[in-house]
Amino acid sequence: MSAQTQPKPARRSRFALRWYSWLLLVVAAAYALAYAMHWDDRGVLWVLERFESSAEQKQSVWLPDYRVVIDAKLLPDMEKDEASDLSYDAQTKTLFSVMGKNPFLVELTLQGDVLRKMPLVGWSNPEGVTVLGNGLLAIVDEREHLLSIVKVDADTRELHRDNFPKYDLGPSKDQNKAFEAITWDPRNQQLLLGEERPPALFTWKSDGSQTLTGDKHKLHSDELDIRNLSALAIDPRTGHTLVLSADSHLLLELDEKGEQVSFMTLLGGFNGLKKTIPRAEGVTMDDAGNLYMVSEPNLFYRFEKQK
Repeated sequence: MSAQTQPKPARRSRFALRWYSWLLLVVAAAYALAYAMHWDDRGVLWVLERFESSAEQKQSVWLPDYRVVIDAKLLPDMEKDEASDLSYDAQTKTLFSVMGKNPFLVELTLQGDVLRKMPLVGWSNPEGVTVLGNGLLAIVDEREHLLSIVKVDADTRELHRDNFPKYDLGPSKDQNKAFEAITWDPRNQQLLLGEERPPALFTWKSDGSQTLTGDKHKLHSDELDIRNLSALAIDPRTGHTLVLSADSHLLLELDEKGEQVSFMTLLGGFNGLKKTIPRAEGVTMDDAGNLYMVSEPNLFYRFEKQK
């Protein structure tokens, strides 16, 4: 009888060992995911947000207060075009977006309705767009490392790159994950450019015309703790910078010193989102403080701040 009972402790021991091994794997996987998504940094920022006074919150964008009001609206007939960026035009009160896979520029209402589609002839992979004003837009071609400044008016139906000034953005550390983000900073009279991976910021001086001054300059920052950099925007009211990361499912707010102020996670269940934004590639903000995003393949989002 004792011979029959001897294997039982051994079986229990082997079971416990397997269970412990699986537990270690789960913990290691969870830690790796948390590290990759910078959840430790988000946790620190979340704690710091709790100590911000109401006055300090009012002086910033304050992303925790935003809730989605248009959630994953489909941009018609664009499911194969890959929405890549978004920019607000204060003069027309409309939005401009670029499609990266099949290059064209699209003008949208603030509700995400399509007004017109303009083919981008000569572009290879337009990934970034920003409105400078007076009908001027800057477009970044990630694959060819070129920045073009185009003129768009009410009669524009097609744009040819050879008709506009072009600027070489130079090589990137990862040529396949190069300059993707761009936004106009009117306060400092400069373009703010972003490399996708590893995330990095650059400035290039301009007077808001089709002429850039000097060369671009890299901004040294240790606040870009994100997996990639998809898009940039400047809040016209505070001058703060919004940094979008598709891989991290995250929108960061940086102040004028480049320090993190607040953040918004783009996962389902947060900020009113029913589902996770699949791949957020564009962000912009209007002069009333409303926030807009586009996601691949053809999804449109609008967020409003809850008073």
